[in-house]
Amino acid sequence: MTEITPQELLEELRRAADVVAGVTAKLTERDVPAPSELPGWTRGHVLAHIAGIANAMARQLEFAARGESTELYDGGFEGRTRAIEMAAGHGIEEHRADVETALERALRAFGALDAAGWQARITYRGGVVFDGGLALWRELVIHATDLGTGRGPETWSRPFCEHLFDFLAARVPAGERLVLQPLGLPPVAIGTGGKSTVINGMLTDIAAWLAGRNPTLGSLRATAAADGVDLPELLPWPAGVPVDR
Repeated sequence: MTEITPQELLEELRRAADVVAGVTAKLTERDVPAPSELPGWTRGHVLAHIAGIANAMARQLEFAARGESTELYDGGFEGRTRAIEMAAGHGIEEHRADVETALERALRAFGALDAAGWQARITYRGGVVFDGGLALWRELVIHATDLGTGRGPETWSRPFCEHLFDFLAARVPAGERLVLQPLGLPPVAIGTGGKSTVINGMLTDIAAWLAGRNPTLGSLRATAAADGVDLPELLPWPAGVPVDR
């Protein structure tokens, strides 16, 4: 898999932000309380979370630029949850304004970085700004799908899917090894255990399954020792706050 550069990541963030803004622009007042693709969450919850994570990541960068640090969300995971619940019931115009302002803030912060800035330390996962950029990329692309407006995982790009293969290797249980075999592409092995399962399918279907989303092209097939088997159970999403959706 090809490593993405900071400049490429910045362009991906801008594209993902444009997609989120485009989807949000088409939502109506009646769409906000309707169920999203995430169990227990309305579209309003997803919109509130998108605005929240964009603002949170922007703040990480703003503090890092001053040589300071701050937690991702005020109050940690509980604070994150409270903020989402409080904002979920807002009207569509308020959601649009919140998402637009948060995305602009985040893109401005990432766009101002020099080479050293991408490597500045942040508190998110004890990593650096580049890790925060990858996280925001994941959040924007996946949650644009979670809004449930017809833009499914089949729209995810190859670089994004390959990034998920790497990041979500943490979901492979101990003792297991998954050989991901996207149609027409080289296989990718994740996990280090001795029990091997091959997952065949379209690139986006494999990525969606790893991300806990519903594959949209219906192409997945799992085999072990050349026999068809059920798709293996995965560990929870590798959380950063410490619980994530």
